[in-house]
Amino acid sequence: MASPARVDLDGNPIKAMTICMIGAGGFIGSHLCEKLMAETLHKVFAVDVYSDKIKHLLEPSTLPWADRIQFHRINIKHDSRLEGLIKMADLTINLAAICTPADYNTRPLDTIYSNFIDALPVVKYCSENNKRLIHFSTCEVYGKTIGSFLPTDHPLRQDPDFYVLKEDVSPCIFGSIEKQRWSYACAKQLIERLIYAEGAENGLEFTIVRPFNWIGPRMDFIPGIDGPSEGVPRVLACFSNVSTITAITPTSILVMHFFTNNLNVPTPDPLRLQNLLRGEPLKLVDGGQSQRTFIYIKDAIEAVFLMIENPARANGQIFNVGNPNNEVTVKQLAEMMTEVYSKVSGEPTLEVPTVDVSSKEFYGEGYDDSDKRIPDMTIINKQLGWNPKTSLWDLLESTLTYQHRTYAEAIKQATAKPVASS
Repeated sequence: MASPARVDLDGNPIKAMTICMIGAGGFIGSHLCEKLMAETLHKVFAVDVYSDKIKHLLEPSTLPWADRIQFHRINIKHDSRLEGLIKMADLTINLAAICTPADYNTRPLDTIYSNFIDALPVVKYCSENNKRLIHFSTCEVYGKTIGSFLPTDHPLRQDPDFYVLKEDVSPCIFGSIEKQRWSYACAKQLIERLIYAEGAENGLEFTIVRPFNWIGPRMDFIPGIDGPSEGVPRVLACFSNVSTITAITPTSILVMHFFTNNLNVPTPDPLRLQNLLRGEPLKLVDGGQSQRTFIYIKDAIEAVFLMIENPARANGQIFNVGNPNNEVTVKQLAEMMTEVYSKVSGEPTLEVPTVDVSSKEFYGEGYDDSDKRIPDMTIINKQLGWNPKTSLWDLLESTLTYQHRTYAEAIKQATAKPVASS
């Protein structure tokens, strides 16, 4: 149970607050809700369209925090109740977004509306009611690095000034308009600029978070197994079973196609579930040469926790939240995953762990990407004293162990035959 005598980084007592968390039922929201319930006395209005990932926090009603978390099934696109919840809260955290790279090309309008238009009322309600806002953006707002425009053998490509991404210095460089892959990044950057302007002109207290590949249990769902029965998972950074991973891409990192030929099947049947466990090579888009960093969800949540409880240090700030020590190419990540999975599952590694596929073949026309995405951690370390701790191997082992157990149990239940009565 949380101790009431907690203090912030400056030694001030932390008062219990009410938090309106939009997107509380997702990957990040579920981990944040867990920590808030276990370690604080804060109250949470958990706003989402699904509650599967936080069901263990909502039921049964005898849980010690039962009176501190309320689930509100709200679609923020068209529900007037949202403003009322924001008015009653001290802090609003907006996690809602469409962030599936496959959608940037095929659903650019939905991507732009979800990440900009749908976020406008949240910003407006916070500003008009003098409520603090923590808004989740993306590292994709940086776009391409300066170094990516230099010749591949140019020595400055190895200079950190040409690829390390800094919140207050690095430019946001995107591709041409016809490269609709940048629709997500542009929408996210524009809402950042709006929030920043609200702070400058109307005094909105805000913090912007730029996540760099947060990895951990509950990253996504299989419909009808550990998530809602209808719909297609957004990007599943698929850390469940090597055989379930059918693609590793530079931006989404690991994309899972749950069903053999049809992504719109509402609920998997036992045969398809068994297909998930076949050992197949991981597809690397354009050879998997892009470089990325990865951070464990528990480390990242610690950073968000500090932002919540240290407003004097976090207000008006934009924070990179990543782990530059866990930098690898996507190809190296794929190879490491096969090793880790072999360890946690007891199955042999694949003889041919990866195969190459072109971005055009996988995503279609209009796809583009950045070569590196490495965060500078100076600002968050200075303001909040935070640094990530978990190694890439350890975070993969933790995540793959969880996913292997979850999906193995799901397969077992789905394929079990009822015992005939005598």
